[in-house]
Amino acid sequence: MATAAKRIPVAKTYKIYIGGKFPRTESGRYFELADKKGKLLANVCRSSRKDFRNAVVAARAAEAGWSAASAYLRGQILYRIAEMLEGRRAQFIDELKVQGQSATSAEKEVDAAVDRLIYYAGWADKYQQIFSSVNPVASSHFNFSVLEATGVVAILAPQESGLLGLVSVVAPCIVGGNSCVVLASESLPLSAVSFAEVLHASDVPGGVVNILTGHSAELSGQFASHMDVNAVVFCDGDEKAARDIQQKAAENIKRVIDRRNLDWAKAGSASPYQIADTLETKTTWHPIGS
Repeated sequence: MATAAKRIPVAKTYKIYIGGKFPRTESGRYFELADKKGKLLANVCRSSRKDFRNAVVAARAAEAGWSAASAYLRGQILYRIAEMLEGRRAQFIDELKVQGQSATSAEKEVDAAVDRLIYYAGWADKYQQIFSSVNPVASSHFNFSVLEATGVVAILAPQESGLLGLVSVVAPCIVGGNSCVVLASESLPLSAVSFAEVLHASDVPGGVVNILTGHSAELSGQFASHMDVNAVVFCDGDEKAARDIQQKAAENIKRVIDRRNLDWAKAGSASPYQIADTLETKTTWHPIGS
């Protein structure tokens, strides 16, 4: 009796995450992700400029409601993300391992990502106390300065840290009430797409976080130049690339946040100042007296 032919495994196609849904890239393009031995791991969406524009529309629609949510609620939701990530710890460790990390390194990265989410969840109702102020003035007024969300933030996530780097740039952005569009690591994209699944199950309103995969060289200019983006965060690149982002961002006076040369594994790479980086200071005058 003839033996059955060896089964050919079906490689997973990882989708993008826009507006709380998992669409395929509108361009129909994908790139193959292989391990160090050349074995196919997955097909990954190669997002287009149209995908990015769709993500910005979703982020803008979600931002008003998210920024109006209480600090307590935002902190609770970030804590829920950490709980869900902890519950899928084994999956994320496996994904980091197949992308080339050692078991020990992968375990440390997943644990650090959970801890970082809890760190920023704890700051949700405290950063206003640190960065806001009552200002002395010469007239008969109260003068208050408080932080408000900037709006839509475009994030070029770190290339060399597929999970921890992604969490480290998303968490401080959204805890302050911003929505964001993130371009995940091109070389380590698997954890980013799985992290979108965690977000989807963690009470994060659709559109608050949108995650794209693809080629940074193709999309970074769009992240910097889009006229309905209020700030851009970038984590890699040489001085020429940084200057190009700053020039494109100047077209609508975006805030540009340079987070290159950070070691995301170190505790010092997390800070309440990273929350304040993506917020605006609003000053209000109020008269004294009856």
